[in-house]
Amino acid sequence: MELEDLANALIKRAKQADLGIVTAESCTAGLMCQVLSDAEGASQSFHGGFVTYTKEHKSCALDVPEALLREKTAVSPEVARAMAEGALRHSKAGISAAITGVAGPEPDDDGNPVGRVCIAVARHGIATRGFERHYPDTGRESIRQRAVADALKAMTEALGSVSAAA
Repeated sequence: MELEDLANALIKRAKQADLGIVTAESCTAGLMCQVLSDAEGASQSFHGGFVTYTKEHKSCALDVPEALLREKTAVSPEVARAMAEGALRHSKAGISAAITGVAGPEPDDDGNPVGRVCIAVARHGIATRGFERHYPDTGRESIRQRAVADALKAMTEALGSVSAAA
């Protein structure tokens, strides 16, 4: 499924659930925002996003604890969860996704390899889910697109489980 189709499905599901969407991105540098803003009906469900490329900006914009960044590095499921939760705190949206990782062309300053990406989805009232992916080093754009696809799928799945429980 292409990014456009995934974004359209997510926006439709969010509208049905009456929830706004917010994002927090690092290595994808706003690609998820772009894809969501291009989706049909985006103005009804997509609130916007945070691009927090540096550790310092993750802390000041999303309240990611500096100690967590030092202990786990910026590329960890724990930091992705903190980013997703921070985006919710700084927004009126009801669901968020965060992506942090290394798109390349070189490993990051902490030694995280190219292709290591962590994603998290947060929603008020349910536990934040974070997971890690290792994409093959097939170039920055490919890694970014795969990360956004996985984040969009994870948000859609989270809305499906919320809708079923509601």
